[in-house]
Amino acid sequence: MIIPGMVSATFRDLSAERIIALCRQAELKGVEWSENAHVFAGDTQKAEQLYEKTRDAGLFVAAYGSYYRLGEYEDPEGVFIKSAESAAALKAPVIRIWAGTRPSAAVDRNEFCRLAREASAVAQIASDYGIKAAFEWHKDTLTDTNQSAERLLQTANHENLYCLWQPTVALTMEERLSGLDLLRDRLLNFHIYYWKKGEKRPLKEGKTKWLQYLAHADQTISRYGLLEFVKNGTEEQFLEDARALHQILEELQEESGEE
Repeated sequence: MIIPGMVSATFRDLSAERIIALCRQAELKGVEWSENAHVFAGDTQKAEQLYEKTRDAGLFVAAYGSYYRLGEYEDPEGVFIKSAESAAALKAPVIRIWAGTRPSAAVDRNEFCRLAREASAVAQIASDYGIKAAFEWHKDTLTDTNQSAERLLQTANHENLYCLWQPTVALTMEERLSGLDLLRDRLLNFHIYYWKKGEKRPLKEGKTKWLQYLAHADQTISRYGLLEFVKNGTEEQFLEDARALHQILEELQEESGEE
């Protein structure tokens, strides 16, 4: 089952209160709160307050969107603990991390193994806090191809490492679907948007593709489908995209029922 929600970084200049109001207006159910926009690493007091505001509005915390990147810090575990503390105070079930700072093709074997060891270490810290660690599925990182992402998960070899997923522009439709099949039970939330030739477009234009993407996820497992990247960055377009998301999820449910 896909639960509709949003990534708060979609509107990083809006207050958390306005984000919550938009979610309620759009009849969404969850929020991925952004680390560099709405609740900073180590600010556990604000994280606790934001959890209460989210809960009191009848919404769920879908994830904590950290900007922790593998290979970027002299004291990686010390840095990550601050993000994990905020995620725990927010009662986030998932913390998003980034798989490095460079494209997989530019990373040699020794660096790859070092980053994989770091990934395993932060996954264990997240586990100690009762939180799943999930890589952003993104260009210019070690999850920029299906093969590199699979190798990273296998090399890190930690049961608490997962992936989020979004349609990487550089990959073909066939490659995207293969990536979803590859992840299986390592797949957590979706980041949902539609781009065409590098331009943000209304989500309704990508309806057919998103029905295919979501159909490749195990429908017996609950995960969030989180809206992100709105054309022109307007609230009006966001609300239209939310309506499109509801329609996509309704059709997905109907198709699953028919099968």
